[in-house]
Amino acid sequence: MNKNRIYRSFVGLAVAGLTMSSLTGCMDVTEPTTVATEEQIQGSSASAEAMVMAVPATMNEVDGGFIDNYHNCFGYSAMMYIRDLMTGDLCQTSSGYAFSFYYWARNKYQGDGYIFPQYINQYYFGLVLAANNVVGSVNPETASDKQLGYLGVGLAYRALAYLDMARMYEYLPTDVTSNINVDGNDVKGLTVPIVRETTDQEAALNNPRVSHEEMYKFIEEDLNNAEKYIVNLTDTKGKVLPSLGCVYGLKARLYMWNEEYAKAEEYARKAINAAGVSPMTEADCTSYTKGFNDISKWMWGEQLTSESDQVKTGIVNWVSWLSNQTTFGYTGVNSSDMPFNMIDRSMYDRMSDTDFRKYMYKAPEGSSIANKNIYIPSIKDLCNKYMPSYASLKFRPANGNATDSQAGAASAYPVMRVEEMYFIEAEAAAHQDAARGKQLLEQFMKTYRDPNYSCKVSSTDAVVEEIVFQKRVELWGEGQTFFDIKRLNYSVTRGYPGTNWYEETRFNTNGRPAWMNLTMVRNEADNNQALVGWNNPDPSDKYPTWKENN
Repeated sequence: MNKNRIYRSFVGLAVAGLTMSSLTGCMDVTEPTTVATEEQIQGSSASAEAMVMAVPATMNEVDGGFIDNYHNCFGYSAMMYIRDLMTGDLCQTSSGYAFSFYYWARNKYQGDGYIFPQYINQYYFGLVLAANNVVGSVNPETASDKQLGYLGVGLAYRALAYLDMARMYEYLPTDVTSNINVDGNDVKGLTVPIVRETTDQEAALNNPRVSHEEMYKFIEEDLNNAEKYIVNLTDTKGKVLPSLGCVYGLKARLYMWNEEYAKAEEYARKAINAAGVSPMTEADCTSYTKGFNDISKWMWGEQLTSESDQVKTGIVNWVSWLSNQTTFGYTGVNSSDMPFNMIDRSMYDRMSDTDFRKYMYKAPEGSSIANKNIYIPSIKDLCNKYMPSYASLKFRPANGNATDSQAGAASAYPVMRVEEMYFIEAEAAAHQDAARGKQLLEQFMKTYRDPNYSCKVSSTDAVVEEIVFQKRVELWGEGQTFFDIKRLNYSVTRGYPGTNWYEETRFNTNGRPAWMNLTMVRNEADNNQALVGWNNPDPSDKYPTWKENN
């Protein structure tokens, strides 16, 4: 059997938790080792907290079924990385040691019979399971205020999972695939099956993909209830748990997906006002000890510790794959053969030299801003020797520890930053009034990113594109650009003179890439009859690679 093919079934994950079976955590000493029963939850706030903390544990879990063959199985942050590799913004220098991830960058093996769609599908429904365990175990009519707060948390996590999945799996038109699939069924606008805390095994065996409209109503209902209950939460565990501002932020994302721009603008502003943080400063972003590893600067994040399973692996974790400035990671500065993460060259060239975000990528030799790059001192010589131009300096190991994986990988990564809300607000405004959107963009950029910034365009489409470009720069590596490219039907252009994408990834699309319509894994249809015949078309190998002399 091809090693890339599915090797184990995972159907039933999303309903298994209804029996309250055990669920292992992987955070710090406050996390659970087993899931509490419903009776324990109702009778004990401590038990409720244990179950709630199992959800962020799931965000950071290392999947034992994948780790022996692939080192891409480190939970939610792996999903973020995968999505960015599917855009035109984040590229790797080569496919050398990147075998665990290059299939997404190269649009290979994305059909329903392969393990790569399986991991995404399996991870997200596992996250739904963890959230459903919380939601199903708190009765709002009898719960204490603290338990109501935890219910709000569970609903927020479930909304996060389903909003991600809905936007990843919803079939939207492309120029190389048809919404009429190989079985003759029209899958346009279909998302994924909904598994509630009340879904039983019988219902799960005949649970169809739902439409955009039905999924939207489900997520909005969860977020409305989360907004109602999460005000009772008094401790976010250092921003590991979502707050009311995060619920507002999820609503802003939801309303953008549904093209309800007035609501998106409203809730983005509510999120900004409730966030409790300001946009990161240049010092925050470029610090070699705290640069993008400090959860206190964000609305919502995940914090790894020395006790996290990810960290214990040494190399199967966020820092190993996203930070170029280590000597222990997959993308570290051990040699010139490492698959360094780079910003797309055309994207870099479009950025202004007075925008400090440009300093978070290694400047080409001879550049006038090369002196703006800040390296971790202990490995500066290695960075200069091995790291290519355009390589990311954005994500740093914890406390700038580039050599000790147990210390350096105990870092944090962002789930939601307030900066995203400023860009949602501006884009939503621009769809309604281009001049107002432009004004909001210029206000943010001049205040927080580039005092010399000026938006040179004025039409609605052009202003929206400029806002989204600046948002792409802001959230590079954070897994959000995928959603905007797909939503707005933007093309991905990786092949052009001087490109820094390696040959097997040089695809140019006409509109949204077909690979952004993810496929459901075949094992799901084997056990859920409602999915038979209703999968998205296989996008694999649908685009020719661009060649210099073509």
